[in-house]
Amino acid sequence: MSALAAAGTASTGEAVQFWLLGTVAVIGALSTVLMKKAVHSALSLAGTMIVLAVFYLANGAYFLGVVQIVVYTGAIMMLFLFVVMLVGVTAADSLKETIKGQRWLAGLCALGFGILLVAGIANASLKDFTGLGQANSGGNVQGLAALIFTKYVFAFEITGALLITAAVGAMVLTHRERTERPAGQRERSQERVRAGKQVPPLPAPGVYARHNAVDVPGLLPDGTPAELTVNPTLRSRGQIRDVSGEALQELAALEQRSAEWVGHGRGEDAKEARK
Repeated sequence: MSALAAAGTASTGEAVQFWLLGTVAVIGALSTVLMKKAVHSALSLAGTMIVLAVFYLANGAYFLGVVQIVVYTGAIMMLFLFVVMLVGVTAADSLKETIKGQRWLAGLCALGFGILLVAGIANASLKDFTGLGQANSGGNVQGLAALIFTKYVFAFEITGALLITAAVGAMVLTHRERTERPAGQRERSQERVRAGKQVPPLPAPGVYARHNAVDVPGLLPDGTPAELTVNPTLRSRGQIRDVSGEALQELAALEQRSAEWVGHGRGEDAKEARK
């Protein structure tokens, strides 16, 4: 009875921690199901797993808490994200039923899981309460290993098989068989000539006494900037330096004023030195 009474009481800090983290875990679990984008669902699930790891650490299961973060959140969830982003799942893909009857099967599986969950909770009992000291008497790692490789070995192997299947399935879905011979250098050059594109290599960017960078366009003989000498991406970003005639004249005037100011300063220093 004393063990049951101790199990039913909690300090103020434990209660605040439980309600705060429990709320975050429930919100993350609901977001995993309700989010439209698969990547957002996976990130929500990762947040829920982190909260569970905090719960494990707060209850004295330090090894299980670290494993929850390193293995499940850091490895398995990143594998899920890798698979999702590699396949390219979007909200539109979820509306297409590629296998007939899969929604009914998913509903039956969800119903069966709900029945098992309710039955497990209903059969839970605290008559034989085991404290943390007794549970970790032989070592926390040893106790977990005994449970994983004896009582829950089947579920452990099934989970590993599911993860391997997800990774292999992602690679199979993203692999594309080439149906025709790839174009060689000769074919690509002939296509450029027929299309009237830039046949020789693109000209180099501008090279000046103060600039030797890809964001400085080269100048044509008449002094106008050459558009082909800079990357179109830099131009769309607005990262190209202005080297037009007006800009160069302003730069020359600025350099002349700077030289005059420096020369004036040196003259004043020379007068002071003579005094």
